[in-house]
Amino acid sequence: MGRGRVQLKRIENKINRQVTFSKRRAGLLKKAHEISVLCDAEVALIVFSHKGKLFEYATDSCMEKILERYERYAYAERQLVANDSESQGNWTIEYTRLKAKIDLLQRNHRHYMGEDLGSMSLKELQSLEQQLDTALKQIRTRRNQLMYESISELQKKEKVIQEQNNMLAKKIKEKEKVAAQQAQWEHPNHGVNASFLLPQPLLNMG
Repeated sequence: MGRGRVQLKRIENKINRQVTFSKRRAGLLKKAHEISVLCDAEVALIVFSHKGKLFEYATDSCMEKILERYERYAYAERQLVANDSESQGNWTIEYTRLKAKIDLLQRNHRHYMGEDLGSMSLKELQSLEQQLDTALKQIRTRRNQLMYESISELQKKEKVIQEQNNMLAKKIKEKEKVAAQQAQWEHPNHGVNASFLLPQPLLNMG
């Protein structure tokens, strides 16, 4: 005998309600996955339990991208409707769109800071880890580039200073050489045997 049709109303028994929620949630997630695979569709599913616990499912493109796409479509549709409305209505729609965008950016920022990770699925955590690894590689590449440029600049300065020192040393040697030649011209008998400089009578006395 077939199962009777379930009457759609709130289940009063807490245990039965929780069991039904778990079963229906699993079936819903399964159906969401099946339609995404069979029909090549992008699916985003968000479920909050009566206790406020979050359950979600998203296809290969992450939840944030699907929500952003939804916001774009919803915003475009609202814009078409708002063209015939008052200006204040347009501002309200723009405010709603920007607020949703800010909320999403703030949520991503908390995730990047390692906060509010309890609601993320395994796939989302893996995607976040990959994004952080990519960003870290880019930061290290830029840091190494700056360090290399700094070292190269210091080496160039060192080379210029060394060349200046060599030029100064060469000039000092040239000046010392000129000074020595000048001293030799001013004292031509410097270093000559003293006996040749004595008067002749003194030499005979010896």
